[in-house]
Amino acid sequence: SCIVGALNEFVSSPRLDNQASCFAALEALVRAEERNEVKTRTSCRIVCMFDHEEIGSRSAQGAFSTFLNDVVGRIHAGITMNLELKAILAASFIVSSDMAHAIHPNYTSKHEENHRPALHKGVVIKTNQNQRYATSGYSGFILREISRQNNIPIQEFVVPNDLPCGSTIGPIIAAETGIRTVDVGMPQLAMHSCREFCATDDFDHAIDLFKHFFLDFRKIDDEIGTQFD
Repeated sequence: SCIVGALNEFVSSPRLDNQASCFAALEALVRAEERNEVKTRTSCRIVCMFDHEEIGSRSAQGAFSTFLNDVVGRIHAGITMNLELKAILAASFIVSSDMAHAIHPNYTSKHEENHRPALHKGVVIKTNQNQRYATSGYSGFILREISRQNNIPIQEFVVPNDLPCGSTIGPIIAAETGIRTVDVGMPQLAMHSCREFCATDDFDHAIDLFKHFFLDFRKIDDEIGTQFD
């Protein structure tokens, strides 16, 4: 892996898809924990990484496994709480982060005119009405509101109707756990090649967005809930 570009503005590396998201999530968790409000917070923060996404996720350590449900169940069992596990899951939220295809200057027709993720311009929220991505109106709003409140750039992506849509583990996790989920990703070029390519400052955007998700989600979700009480 190396930093390239006249201004050191790009990362060239194998396996950015999806180790870049893994790094950003872990870094965000560490920075959120540096706020040192463990005694006062009401949420348990988890970064969960799965193997075998590219070959179907059906393994003991893949997204189709019982791993995430088991871990959450064990945490719930180990903490004295007045809420049932199903209520905990219903109140939870997952950011499914997998890299996104940035617009290629030689193949602009592959993207809808208003859905052209660009390098350097922030994390991409992915939406597909056939549920190839798990983003819903509500889950997408949560992340947009976090980005708005913290002045973090984000982008939107919907695949053109005449092209097939890839998928992520987001729909799998949402279906297996019942947890609200949004699908996002850092934009990149040359996905699945031996040297993938993305922007250095999109790491900063992703880490900042994920950190504020850890810090701000519960407050925003509760504020929305009070509107319907």
